[in-house]
Order: sequence, then C-alpha cells, then structure tokens
Amino acid sequence: MYKIAVMGDWDSIYGFGALGFETFPVTDPVEAEKKLRDLAEKQTAVVYITEALAKQIDKAIASYASEPLPAIILIPGASGNTGEGMLAVKRSVEQAVGSDIIFGDN
Repeated sequence: MYKIAVMGDWDSIYGFGALGFETFPVTDPVEAEKKLRDLAEKQTAVVYITEALAKQIDKAIASYASEPLPAIILIPGASGNTGEGMLAVKRSVEQAVGSDIIFGDN
C-alpha cells in the first residue's frame, strides 16, 4: 500500500498525523533532502512539503519532477502562504494542457 508523508516545521505538519499521514518534522535542508530521498526509495506515493522548506530544497524536488513517484505537493506552512504551491500547480497545468487555464493569459 502506498503511503502519504508530510515534511516541514512541526507547527505546520502536526495535524496531518490525525489523518493517517506520516509526519516528518524537519527544517534543516540537508536533513530534508535525505528524508525526501528516503521517502522516494520507499515508494511513498505523495509527499506534501511546506513551501518554506521546499524553497530550501528546490533542486532536490526538481530531480523528482519526471519520476512517477513521489508526487511532491507544496503546502502553506503555519507562517502563511507564499504562493509557491499555486505556482507549482499552475506550471503543471500549463505543461499538461499547453495553456494557462487556472489564471487565464495575462
């Protein structure tokens, strides 16, 4: 069975444990890259990462962009929304359909 994991600062991720997700409180970028690699090797299906942490490990995240697993989804942290998660969704949709259908062409 595939698993779902959440990575980020403790205040942002602790509630996900109640949903049955594996939570990994991590703020150090080196540790976060190791954990992401470990989750990918264990065939974790989805990894939610707080936007703040994702910004620190963007190259590691990009290395999984063409892989089937894990799907890496950015989420806002307790400190707020930076907009990076929505931009990632926007880029994915543009790549899939060849047009910006979420925000319209500006």
